[in-house]
Amino acid sequence: MVRMSMEEPVGETGELPEYAERVLDVADGIPPGRVMTYGDVAEWLGEGGPRQVGRVMALYGGAAPWWRVVRADGTILPGHELRALGHYREEGTPLRAAGPSAEGHVPRVDMRRARWDGTPDPGRADGAGGGGGAGTHT
Repeated sequence: MVRMSMEEPVGETGELPEYAERVLDVADGIPPGRVMTYGDVAEWLGEGGPRQVGRVMALYGGAAPWWRVVRADGTILPGHELRALGHYREEGTPLRAAGPSAEGHVPRVDMRRARWDGTPDPGRADGAGGGGGAGTHT
């Protein structure tokens, strides 16, 4: 199999690079109210790193639940705070109040409670969810 690099744009056939498809598949699988970091996604795939995942999300993630892939510190994507906060509130994503020194006093995702490790939660009827932390995914 020939792997396409992330630098290749969507082809004439409308196909995404293989790595981008894999990243977006992970993003699509994150349950509502939960998040994974860019590094978590890369580790889950066993390929790339946080920057590569971020690039895929920036180029191709508009139709995916982009707000569920976040920075490790829970900071909301600059420039998209209001849209992301709307999604977080709708989905019940745990948030932390912003400190008084935070620019614009925008809350952060509560990573301790919202981070998903990719494992099904047996307590949920839909099989989604996950443990309380990120497990081995950092």
